[in-house]
Amino acid sequence: MRARFTTDEIAAAALGIVDDAGVGALSMRALAAALGTGPMTVYNYVPDKEGLEELVVAAVVAEVRLPEPTADWIDDVYAVAAAMWLGIRAHPAAIPLVLTRRASSATGFAVADALIAALGRGGLSDTDRLSAFHAVFALIVGAVQAELAGPFTRGRDAGDAAARIGSAAGAAHPHVEALSHVARELSVEDDFAQGLRMLLDGIALRGCAPTANPAR
Repeated sequence: MRARFTTDEIAAAALGIVDDAGVGALSMRALAAALGTGPMTVYNYVPDKEGLEELVVAAVVAEVRLPEPTADWIDDVYAVAAAMWLGIRAHPAAIPLVLTRRASSATGFAVADALIAALGRGGLSDTDRLSAFHAVFALIVGAVQAELAGPFTRGRDAGDAAARIGSAAGAAHPHVEALSHVARELSVEDDFAQGLRMLLDGIALRGCAPTANPAR
């Protein structure tokens, strides 16, 4: 007998709940209602709440379109990171699950593996490669949170958010106020791209630097 629902359908329904109402609204009962069935039916597909949360992460990761590797490892790291940013950015309410569930199961490993593989071609030491991975991932998630989840940005475009930050900073914090004017003119996409390029420039230097002083 054919299964009534596929795993992809269940994952998409779970992600839809998180997108619409946040992580707190995700439950077996809510998923059952979204699918038009009873809670006990859902347990035939998902064993518990943790499994349900992992499906949400899987649904987010499934939308990340990983690029094919090229001969330039820096370009590959950039391309993978940008794809990750776009994928997570599309589902800001799912960020808490992406952060907590990506390391508890294999659902997010494909994307992470592609990023680590690209970094692995940069001549980095093992510890530098680990730190570089964490730095790139932190930039991706931090950029999404700053854009979509902060008190000054929620529900507003970047220019409006920058104006509100500048107004709140005022004369008491002139450097913040001055930089807010720059932020009003720079698109979110260009801001992320420039920050990522700056970070990768630094990572590339670590790959080319001598290893005689590992504590540097």
